[in-house]
Amino acid sequence: MLFTFGFYSSVLLISFTQGIVYSVLLLAKAIKTDNKSNYWLSFFIFLCSLYIAPWMLGFAGWYDNQPYRDILFYTPFQHLLWIGPIIFFYTQSLLNPSFKFSKKEALHILPGLLYLIYIIAIWIYDKFIFGDYYFYENGMDKDFEEWYQKLGLLSMIIYFILSIRYYNVYKRLMFQVVSYADSVLFKWIQTYLIAFLVMLLLPLVFDGVEYFLPEMKSYQGSWWFYLSFSIVMYYIAITGYSNPTNATIPFKMSFFDKSPILLLDNSSTGDLETSIDIQYKTVEETVSPETEHWKYKIETLIQAEKLYQNPELTLTDLAKKLETNASVISKTINQGFQMNFNDYINNFRIEAVKISLSNGEHKKSTLLGIAFDCGFNSKATFNRAFKKNTGKTPKEYTNE
Repeated sequence: MLFTFGFYSSVLLISFTQGIVYSVLLLAKAIKTDNKSNYWLSFFIFLCSLYIAPWMLGFAGWYDNQPYRDILFYTPFQHLLWIGPIIFFYTQSLLNPSFKFSKKEALHILPGLLYLIYIIAIWIYDKFIFGDYYFYENGMDKDFEEWYQKLGLLSMIIYFILSIRYYNVYKRLMFQVVSYADSVLFKWIQTYLIAFLVMLLLPLVFDGVEYFLPEMKSYQGSWWFYLSFSIVMYYIAITGYSNPTNATIPFKMSFFDKSPILLLDNSSTGDLETSIDIQYKTVEETVSPETEHWKYKIETLIQAEKLYQNPELTLTDLAKKLETNASVISKTINQGFQMNFNDYINNFRIEAVKISLSNGEHKKSTLLGIAFDCGFNSKATFNRAFKKNTGKTPKEYTNE
């Protein structure tokens, strides 16, 4: 097989090879752990590796020699219309254990599939009907046509925005249904979305560079773009492989309207448990007698059984103990106490911490130990909640 080793081809070969290796490793990890998100990340890294391939092989002499030239022409290496949907599927599979690839999701990959059919049709016509280059008469690889590159970039931008929106909905939901929201906001998701944003900005950055440095418009000048792209890809691959994210709250939502979010049970069947109209903002309104009734029952139960000491307490757990549904509890806490479920439970924990401090427990135990005994599951969450509740850090409070 032809491969002319040089500085440009060799560096991209390393990036391409590492991308393929991490794609395989992520696939193996997905099979071993049955973690669906790793399947999508594996596919994403594989597509990014293919994206680099034409430039790597071009520097290796493929565009100048047959049959390698035809392989590059008639093989679609840059699947730009699939990269966006795959990152969107990855986001959903990370955040929602109930996410499944269905016929509805399959529509997202249809544009990329149509482009694949388009390239196959060109190959059939040129090779078996016309017998020579017809569509490739200008010697330009279809992957690099301006309309396809611009459409691909637009597609990725749209799916990046959808991924951001899905994550924001998820964050608001977690603060409404669990008492440990900070620990399931998954910094990794923010990290890889920022990295993906860098990928999207690279073409714009290099367009600006080319404006001031026209020599960067050359074939060798474009190599720097693919090198930068491969570095970002490599970062996502490495950090994504080591990412321990494992979402545990299944839900179902209507993405394009404000219909209630459906909380699902945690069983393998994923049957619908309750329809809950999550209120993202507390609403100032007159509290009804029914709400007052539930306020009393909620507060009494939490204090009597010290439910706040459970670091994994959820809205559903509380609803089951009160023999009602999660929607009633959510509405009561939002309207009756003017806060979300996460903050509401954390307030009980903070009050318990303050009682322990007033009893001198901090002289026999660490502040963190007291916080854990009161239901917190991390130092960062405890510090944030304490400062929000008292206006002071735990250390400042104990020094008074």
